Amino acid sequence: MEAASSSSRSQCRYSYEEYKETADWLLAHTEQRPKVAIICGSGLGGLADLLEDRAIFPYENIPRFPTSTVQGHAGRLVFGRLQGVECVCMQGRFHFYEGYDIHTVTYPVRVFFLLGVETLIVTNAAGGLSGNYNVGDIMLIKDHINMPGFSGQNPLCGHNDDRFGVRFPCMSDAYDRELRALARRTAKEQGCDSFLQEGVYCMLAGPTYETIAECRVLQMLGADAVGMSTVPEVVVARHCDMRVLGLSLITNKVVMDYESVEKANHAEVLKTTERRTQDLQRLVSHVITRL
Repeated sequence: MEAASSSSRSQCRYSYEEYKETADWLLAHTEQRPKVAIICGSGLGGLADLLEDRAIFPYENIPRFPTSTVQGHAGRLVFGRLQGVECVCMQGRFHFYEGYDIHTVTYPVRVFFLLGVETLIVTNAAGGLSGNYNVGDIMLIKDHINMPGFSGQNPLCGHNDDRFGVRFPCMSDAYDRELRALARRTAKEQGCDSFLQEGVYCMLAGPTYETIAECRVLQMLGADAVGMSTVPEVVVARHCDMRVLGLSLITNKVVMDYESVEKANHAEVLKTTERRTQDLQRLVSHVITRL
């Protein structure tokens, strides 16, 4: 009986009214009406510090909002203006490996939709699978491989609410082509094009870093970078017909040699992120002003 109860809980999803309760609370507590939302990956929360006229809400104070538990994720929702453009920024996201289910991981994205957000910018720290990538490169995400989705962990499973989107949304255009072109032009103008890449992001559930055999499989599948986030949020954003721009900061090279003594670790991720943060912030901020 207990097993059946647990299964039932794992399949539950939030109602439209619950998402709306959170959105209405936020709209009542700030005058900002953002059209752009930014989800910050590990160590990238400094993007929110660029906003002016900020209104800051710790996640634990927002009705029904999850809380972030990972180092490098501050756990705050920040509203503000970036050179006149109204934005909302998540300083910290949610992950499977924290124990959250797929609907909780993606909860903020539907709230953003109800706030009136039209464009979602997602950033993450990722391991480089491509031999052409260097630590510190920024990868424009052109496509993704949803490994949890292969096993049925898709945020759109269950009853479809047409108020959010259609039953069978297309994902072949998940990452907006025009936004990617804008990012490339902006990177060239900002002198960032020498370390700007474009490739395929693969999501694994984590929290373990990948084995050598797993990395070799991912390379065969066509993945250029691997991480533990982003894809579920993008799926929900596209379901809500938001435009999406995705950026991965390559914080480490995955280990591909059984004789190697190198090991991936979170401290390395945060250290690399700190070194390249200003470049990524500058790129994102200039892209936003041109939307």
